[in-house]
Amino acid sequence: MTWTQNFTPITDNLVLSSLAALIPILYFFWALTIKRMKGYIAGITTLLVALAVAVLIYGMPAGKAVMSASQGAVYGLLPIGWIIITSVFLYKMTVKSGQFNIIRSSVLSLTEDRRLQALLVAFSFGAFLEGAAGFGAPVAISAALLVGLGFNPLYAAGICLIANTAPVAFGAVGIPIIAMEGPTGIAAMEISKMVGRQLPFLSAFIPLYLILIMTGWKRSLEVLPAILVSGFSFAITQYLSSNFLGPELPDILSALVSLFALAIFLKFWKPKTIFRFASEETAAAVETLYPEEAETKYTKWQIFHAWSPFLLLTLFITIWGMNPIKPALSGHYEGNNVLLGGINELGKLLTFQIEVPGLHNAIIGSDGLPIAAFYKIELLGAAGTAILLAAIVTKFIAHMSAKDVFGTFVEAMKELAKPILMISAVVAFAYVTNASGMSTTLGMTLAKSGDLFPFFAPVLGWLGVFITGSDTSANLLFGSLQKVTALKVGMEPVLALGANSSGGVTGKMISPQSIAIACAAVGLAGRESELLRFTLKHSLFLLLLVCVITFLQNGVLSWMIP
Repeated sequence: MTWTQNFTPITDNLVLSSLAALIPILYFFWALTIKRMKGYIAGITTLLVALAVAVLIYGMPAGKAVMSASQGAVYGLLPIGWIIITSVFLYKMTVKSGQFNIIRSSVLSLTEDRRLQALLVAFSFGAFLEGAAGFGAPVAISAALLVGLGFNPLYAAGICLIANTAPVAFGAVGIPIIAMEGPTGIAAMEISKMVGRQLPFLSAFIPLYLILIMTGWKRSLEVLPAILVSGFSFAITQYLSSNFLGPELPDILSALVSLFALAIFLKFWKPKTIFRFASEETAAAVETLYPEEAETKYTKWQIFHAWSPFLLLTLFITIWGMNPIKPALSGHYEGNNVLLGGINELGKLLTFQIEVPGLHNAIIGSDGLPIAAFYKIELLGAAGTAILLAAIVTKFIAHMSAKDVFGTFVEAMKELAKPILMISAVVAFAYVTNASGMSTTLGMTLAKSGDLFPFFAPVLGWLGVFITGSDTSANLLFGSLQKVTALKVGMEPVLALGANSSGGVTGKMISPQSIAIACAAVGLAGRESELLRFTLKHSLFLLLLVCVITFLQNGVLSWMIP
């Protein structure tokens, strides 16, 4: 039995139907920001509200609604949950083995200034991980690193979520951009060029914005030279690579250029005063907190050895995202290389694509075609498996016993049980929202804005990423709608598609999945409401900037459209 989506279930009225579609989203905000529920409770109850709206208002058969939730819950466990578990596991191994003390010391030797540490770790290193892996790994790893350096956990999580704005559109080796080519028919290279003419403005601004949030205007000016080096080296590289190389490498290249440019710059320039947080009571706070580091000078080999788990993490994640290795890990390699052929066979054995019972091809979408629905489980190809391999090698590097390693893994699992429950619930909520047609209803409403659509086009991307937690998913969800609406209102379709992706990056920091990942990584499970309240205003402000940029590019700056 098939069911056809109805995007205006309330008396064929789009406005009333949109208000109904907003109920689960408004409930989620209320549950976290006003009621201050624990994250997993807010996630589960939001899912229940979404199921009720889907069944009672949108007329979705209850069985199909429940099965769409199950599809999302499985995706919440793998790959997203798997990345979080392995990332936290690796970080805990470096702490328990004592290697993180050396990592902390090496960063402090470069700079003890918390502002510059945030630029190095949250902005540049986090962007590199976003470009290589995506799916939560950047925030999980960089936030944990900042906490290890002495940052307040909530602050570390919030800063990393905001810093992650710059690279999201080109994350996971350009998948968000590449994914839009199929449903829209517009070449990924053209979309890449457009995003590369919007996002660099934001990328150049984010480092300054981060430091303003941390310290205010006066203390930000003290490190303005470093901010300019960090932001402009990233933005210029992002523009050049996105416009002349394609969507795969902008994040990786921009992050590396920014990281090395700032590190080299700090060899020749230092701020006049060292900024530390108020909780660090004296000018010698680092020595007071970590006296063993003040007395110990580590060799270059010791520093390299301590960083090697994260270097391995970077190496494995990069390999996992490369072509043709990536398709081989998932069992989709079609070449003649013997080694890759062997990996491909293993990838086939460890990749499962199972039709969702009662849901696969049982819903008719807006295009009149049935929607495929699979439980897709990639055990070998998942980025979390690459991180796990880095952790396994770290066991030998750090000389940890098998008992200690196993105990650390169990400890990570126990700590992450509730955060992963929240993630599974909110991803399930996203799938119900999409399968029932609620997301499309909201998109259709924004598309009715007529001549103001260029201003509101990024809001669609922002909404899509908030709901799905993924710029890729948001692009797939609203890409076709953006193109069709743009043609109706006389807007260049490629500008609308670029706006969807660029607007989406500003929604990442308030996405329930991102909030849960960040809290899990820094040990703040149950305090998701505090983190959402911290990031929400910044998300809306940065979204406004993208809306203004898009509106201007549709008018006075139309020469910027490729």
